[in-house]
Amino acid sequence: MITILSGGTGTPKLIQGIVKLIDPKDINIVVNTLENSYFSGVYVAADVDTVMYTLAEIINEKTWYGIDNDTFITHETLKEINCPETLKIGDRDRATKIQKTMLMEQYPLSKVVNIQRKSLGVESHVIPMSDEESHLKIKTDEGDMEFHKFLIERRGEPEVLDLEYNSVKPAHGVIESIEEADLVVIGPSNPVTSIGPIISMEGVSDALKKSYVTAVSPIIGGTPVSGPAAKFMRALGHEVSCRGVAAMYQEFLDKFIVDTEDRVYKKEIEKLISDVVVTNTNMKNIGDKMMLARSILGEIL
Repeated sequence: MITILSGGTGTPKLIQGIVKLIDPKDINIVVNTLENSYFSGVYVAADVDTVMYTLAEIINEKTWYGIDNDTFITHETLKEINCPETLKIGDRDRATKIQKTMLMEQYPLSKVVNIQRKSLGVESHVIPMSDEESHLKIKTDEGDMEFHKFLIERRGEPEVLDLEYNSVKPAHGVIESIEEADLVVIGPSNPVTSIGPIISMEGVSDALKKSYVTAVSPIIGGTPVSGPAAKFMRALGHEVSCRGVAAMYQEFLDKFIVDTEDRVYKKEIEKLISDVVVTNTNMKNIGDKMMLARSILGEIL
């Protein structure tokens, strides 16, 4: 049994490789919920849905958001009647979000996601990190912003001065999935707003210290694989490099995987983490994803 800590872009790509090598039933995925919010009256759990769609093999791989070959009739109609959306939500994707919103009137998010992943035929366990609402505040040179305003409306352009988010309790099964795993994998997702919120929850760091943990650096050659990780890391005083990520995870990390472009950091990182593997982490195709998965899974295979 392995447990993966995931955000919404880099890690789902890795998951595609892992499920080719391990029975999906033996995989738990704890997913970030920090950026969840309501848009156009529906509850959007973007990272959770991306993981579910990836496992169901219906993800839009061009955007790593939404469903492949979706239509956008509702989105375009809303624009025509002067009710534009912050997020471009596809019609099939919107149906999933409407169902989620309705079910959440009766059940916590974790149970709702379990219902949805089963209806999609997903055999892996997808666990939202928390059933409680998270609130992220990005302090910028243009004032405080919530995540989607910063990323979508302002396209990540403002200078980031600081970030704040509230403390939430882990959902049922999060701690257990980490403690009982043969291997915990921290995927190449944003270490500040995707992985950081999971790790910061009560009991998670202690559980990680009791487990064998492997992480893949989301930074290649000083550049994030995706998203605004560089600005966020810099704002919190972290070096934007694989070495900076290693420092963030060092208290519980047993193995760290960095890209061949960053082999120059290997000896320095080994002062923090004993087992450092250098390999290709730039996942351009399924072969790359499976090769990286093999490097992570090691003796489990």
